[in-house]
Amino acid sequence: MKHTRIYFILVGIMMLWGFNVPLLKIIVGTFSPVTITALRIFTASICVFIILAYLKLLRLPTLRETALIIGCGLLNVVAHHYFLSVGLSLTSSTNGGLILGLGPILVAVLSIIFLNKRLTVIRLSGFILGLAGVSFTVVAGGGGLSAVNAGDVSIFFSILTQAFSFVIINKMCKTIDPRLLTGYMLLFGSLVLFGIGLLTEKNGLSTLTNGSPEVWTAFVLSAVFATAVGHMTYNFAISQVGAAESAIFMNLNTLFALAGSVLILNETVHASHLIGLVLIVSGVILGSGAYEDMRIRYRRKHGYNSAR
Repeated sequence: MKHTRIYFILVGIMMLWGFNVPLLKIIVGTFSPVTITALRIFTASICVFIILAYLKLLRLPTLRETALIIGCGLLNVVAHHYFLSVGLSLTSSTNGGLILGLGPILVAVLSIIFLNKRLTVIRLSGFILGLAGVSFTVVAGGGGLSAVNAGDVSIFFSILTQAFSFVIINKMCKTIDPRLLTGYMLLFGSLVLFGIGLLTEKNGLSTLTNGSPEVWTAFVLSAVFATAVGHMTYNFAISQVGAAESAIFMNLNTLFALAGSVLILNETVHASHLIGLVLIVSGVILGSGAYEDMRIRYRRKHGYNSAR
């Protein structure tokens, strides 16, 4: 089934996004967060347009598509990245990781409300297992969860706006290629974020001189692979398997971010991380529909063999 190939692609995207987390820690620790985020996303948009030109998919959007691009750009790029950067500066990474793990649940709920999606018991079990796995992983350090603060609320708005954008993208894929949508969305969002950076970070541009070759290498890897290729491919996957089914794979972000932190930042892995791994993988298999697809394929094959 073609969905099986998409599932493997989604796992690869989550690996890119997970390893992007320690890269972003290096980047925002060197430059002004909003300004460098705007430049990173602008660089990613240029990469997407180059790929689109090569694929002969580049064209100007219609007036209706432009309105939808602006809406998705404000939600998926501007609001998501702004609230995320502000939230992580005000709360712990433990709280932030757990709240971001609510993404698949929020997309599933919004898909039921706005896309009339049916949530089976198996997929609901997958969402619950995935969320439990994220919880085990992010609290593995033993620090527990601190009291809810403004940073927690900001990160919740970050994942909520992104979830809304995924639902809108699911609808838009009927009128515009999701890869073309990604390019325009990243370009528009980066320009708005740059304007916000000019207003909120007076010395944002001057911090660009702080970068070493290693930091700029991290910037290029993050912009090209995680943001450009990752977002373009993920939005395409939404058009193939649906917003809720694609979003469940976001739980793997925590797993791969952990692996990246160990390899790049030399952080420690705890036994609780292994428990989280089992729960996350189980949740992805059930919640994405992969288990149901495999079961249907097995039944068809079994019936064919029986007939013979």
